[in-house]
Amino acid sequence: MRRPSNHLVTLAFISIFSLFIFILYLLSSYKQLSDYSLISSYLVNNITASTDTPPLSIFIGIITLPDSDRRRNFLRALYHTQISRQLPSTVVVDINFVFCNLNKPEQHVFVSLEIAMYGDIIILNCTEDMNSGKTYTYFSSLPHILHRRYDYVMKADDDTYLRLPKLASSLENLSRWDLYYGYLIPCERENPSDRGTYMSGMGLAISWDLVEWISESEIPRMNKVGPEDKMIGEWFNKGNKAKNRVSEKPGMYNFPGSDVEKCAHELIPETVAVHRVKKLEQWRDVLLYFNVTVGIVKPSKLIHSIDPSFMSE
Repeated sequence: MRRPSNHLVTLAFISIFSLFIFILYLLSSYKQLSDYSLISSYLVNNITASTDTPPLSIFIGIITLPDSDRRRNFLRALYHTQISRQLPSTVVVDINFVFCNLNKPEQHVFVSLEIAMYGDIIILNCTEDMNSGKTYTYFSSLPHILHRRYDYVMKADDDTYLRLPKLASSLENLSRWDLYYGYLIPCERENPSDRGTYMSGMGLAISWDLVEWISESEIPRMNKVGPEDKMIGEWFNKGNKAKNRVSEKPGMYNFPGSDVEKCAHELIPETVAVHRVKKLEQWRDVLLYFNVTVGIVKPSKLIHSIDPSFMSE
């Protein structure tokens, strides 16, 4: 039998070595993505998701301001902890921070660094104003800028604490068509079909078909200025849309004592979202109540003083 020439052996060795380097590169790239794309579960969960069960997919846009970088960094850490430790593999949750055009030189510098590091920011072509169409621009832009469809799209405030596993459990058995979900306003109302009711902006979700309808319909485009959360309800009423309306009470509410209305109550285990969490002491109380920080820190000689309950085994 004729033996392979040294030239062929060398080519084979180079090919195998190149393949080995390429595999190492892929593994390294995946690790970087899973480390730095802190609030996207798509990569991690798609690897382990069952091929038999279509995953539940939720896109969450946290409405914020360009200068609120400290709040964004805090929320990144908070939601990364949930996504990496608590979400089942069949649930995909992607979170982006959403604001309007930058208008200060320093914003261009600092936001650019955030985008390069995290890749989780959407800058809309709009002006920052509570009732001038930011919500319309957000929903209407998504079909044109996102890389995929989602079962549900949520709009949430940056002073809302979302418990992602509870949110997924609340949504997974609901209709994925013509759905309008959230906390019903006025606070004392219970029936989403009542006239004059709408979902609070603390954390409202709609199905993808409604996102597309907002993007295409003249009704929202011609009625985008006004109290924005209330306007969403009016769009759906005028367009005979959102026949599936679900109010998540008592799982959504304002932080205890944060208002004089009836939207606040004590923290409860069934919580999906807590709104109006603005002060550090309020965030502390929320995180301690839900045991968010228990066991999340690995023991290290570098750490001299921290509550032992926060240390992992």
